[in-house]
Amino acid sequence: MQATEVFDLYWQFAAERQRVYFRRLADPIGPWTDDEVLASHRFTNSYRASDRVSQYLIREVQYRSDRPGTPDELFFRTILFKIFNRIDTWEALEAKLGPLTWADSDLDRINATLDALMRSGRRIYSAAYIMPSPRYGHARKHANHLALIAHMMEQRLPQRLQQLPTLDSVYEALLRWSGIGRFLAFQYAIDLNYSALLDHNEAGFVVAGPGALDGLAKCFEDLGGQSPEEVIHWICDQQEGAFEARGIDFQTLYGRRLQPIDCQNLLCEISKYARVSHPQFAGISGRTRIKQSFRATTTPIPAPMFPPKWGLDVTEADLTAPTLCMHKRSLFA
Repeated sequence: MQATEVFDLYWQFAAERQRVYFRRLADPIGPWTDDEVLASHRFTNSYRASDRVSQYLIREVQYRSDRPGTPDELFFRTILFKIFNRIDTWEALEAKLGPLTWADSDLDRINATLDALMRSGRRIYSAAYIMPSPRYGHARKHANHLALIAHMMEQRLPQRLQQLPTLDSVYEALLRWSGIGRFLAFQYAIDLNYSALLDHNEAGFVVAGPGALDGLAKCFEDLGGQSPEEVIHWICDQQEGAFEARGIDFQTLYGRRLQPIDCQNLLCEISKYARVSHPQFAGISGRTRIKQSFRATTTPIPAPMFPPKWGLDVTEADLTAPTLCMHKRSLFA
C-alpha cells in the first residue's frame, strides 16, 4: 500500500479527538482543543460507543433497569430507536405513548404519533444514514419501517440472531431484509451487539461505508490489491505501533483499544477533516467543505456508560488523567 500524508493525519486526528472527549467530560466549559478545524466543525468521537446517540442507546434504550430485557424487547427497542436514530423522536414517542416495549406497544399508535410529528414540522429521521423505504406498500416511509419491524418480530428474528455464531453471520441475516443495505446491516449488527441480546467480538468483522471509502482514497494512493475491509483490519491491528512510531500519546477508552468499527468511523471523519486541511486530496466524493458546524453548549455530558460485558472501569480518576493537558500544536502543524 502507498500511504499519503493524510494517513499520518489520521492518527493525529484520532488522538486529538479522543483528548477532546475526555476534556469535555472533565470540563463542560472548555476550550477543549486548539485545533481550528476540530473546534469549528462537528466530528464523531474516536470511539463509536462514546458518541451521544450511541450513549443514549446504551443507557436509555438497552440497559434501563425499569425496562424488560428479553430478546424480543432488546431487539424491538434497539431497532425502533436506530431506524430513526434521533433522541428527540424516541423521547416524543415515549412522552406520548409511555415506555416503548414490544409487549405493550401498538404500532398503529406509533405510526399515528409519527404522522403527527411530521405534520407539526418535526424531522423524525436522523441525517446520519441514508434510509431507503422498505417495500411494504405504505405511502409513508415510517409506516413501511414499522411494517418491517412487525415482520421481523413475526419471523422471530431476535431468537434467530441469538443462535448465530459470529457478528458477520448476524450482518448477513440482517442484510436479507427489505430496505437494509450493507452499511445499515453492519451498523445494526454493531448496535444489537452492544445489548445483552448478542455477545460477539467486534474485532472480527467490518464493512467499509461510503465515508470510509472516501477516507481510504485520501489516506492511500494505492491499496495494494487489498479490499477496503482488509485495509481497515490492518489499520486496527497496528494501532499501538502507529501511534508510537509517530510520537503520539493516545488515550484508549478505559483500556479498550480501537475496534474495526472505530477505525472505519475515523476514516469517515478524516475524510471530512482533510477537506479543509488537505484539499488537494479529492478522494472519491470530491466534496470540498464540512457541512456541520460545531456549536458548544455548557450542558455537562452524562457520565459514560458502556456495555457491562466490556468490563471497562469507568472511574473519576480517568477523567483527570495527565493526557488531558492541552496540546498547543494544531493538526495543521
